[in-house]
Amino acid sequence: MAAVSASMVKELRERTGLGMMECKKALVDAGGDIELAIEELRKSSGMKAAKKAGRTAADGVVATKVAEDGSYGVLVEVNSETDFVARDDNFLAFVGKVVDKAFETKQDDVAALMAGDLESAREALVQKIGENISVRRVMVVAAEAGAVGSYVHSNNRIGVLVALKGGDVEVARDVAMHVAAVNPQVAKPDDMPAEMIEKEREIYTAQAQESGKPAEIIEKMIEGRIRKFLAENSLTEQAFVKDPDTTVGKLLKGAGADILGFVRLEVGEGIEKEEVDFAAEVAAQLKG
Repeated sequence: MAAVSASMVKELRERTGLGMMECKKALVDAGGDIELAIEELRKSSGMKAAKKAGRTAADGVVATKVAEDGSYGVLVEVNSETDFVARDDNFLAFVGKVVDKAFETKQDDVAALMAGDLESAREALVQKIGENISVRRVMVVAAEAGAVGSYVHSNNRIGVLVALKGGDVEVARDVAMHVAAVNPQVAKPDDMPAEMIEKEREIYTAQAQESGKPAEIIEKMIEGRIRKFLAENSLTEQAFVKDPDTTVGKLLKGAGADILGFVRLEVGEGIEKEEVDFAAEVAAQLKG
C-alpha cells in the first residue's frame, strides 16, 4: 500500500473542498493516486449530493443583474438549508455564476439554465458545504422603449424587478424599492383577478348584511370597500414609500412613465420548512 502523506491529503482537500478524513480515505483506497482518488470522489460525491437533495432548502438569497442600458434584467432565487450558508463566500460565488448565465442567455427555465457546468458546480458546492443547494426561480424582465430597474433588500432576501414604458432606470429602481417594501398584489386595479374581487365581495357582503341597513346602503358600502381593497393592493394607487403625499401612479406620470409590470421574489416563500429537533437528531446519530 502506498504511503499517504499529509501534503497529499492537503492537495486533495484543496482540489475538492472535501473533508480531511474523506480525502485521506479516498487516497488510501486509490493507492495514493490523487487523480484516481478525485475520480472516485466525484462518483461518490454525486451519490451524496443526491441524498442531500431530499433535504429542504428554504433559506438562501435573491440576486439581480440589469443591462447597462436598462433594457432587461434578471432576478434569481438560490436556496440553501441555513442562513449561515447563505452568507458563505462559496455559496455567493455560485449565485453570481447563476445570475451571470441567466443574464447572458436570458434563460428563465431553471432546468435549461442549470444543464451542464452550472449543475456540476452546484453538486460540487453541495459536497463542499454539506447542505442541499437549489436554484429555485429565475425571472427575466424586459422593457421596450423604457427601463428596467432592480432593488434587493439589504438582507438579500427580497428582490424586485420593475419594467417601465418610458421613464428611466432611477425611477424604475425607486418603484422597485416600493414594491419590495409594500408588496402590492398587482400593478394596476384592472389587473386584479376577477375571482379575487368576487371573493372579497362575498366577504364584504356578509359583513355589511349584519349591519341591518337598507339594501341600497349595503351596496354602496360594498362598492366602497372594493375600491379601498383595489387601492390598497394595486401598485399605482399606493402611497409612495419615499413620499407618502403622492401615489406611485402620480410619480410615474410625472416622470413620463407607465408601469409594464413587476416581479418580486422573497426567499423561501411558499416552501413548507420541516421543523427539525436537533437534540433528537444528534442523539439518534450518536446511538447509531
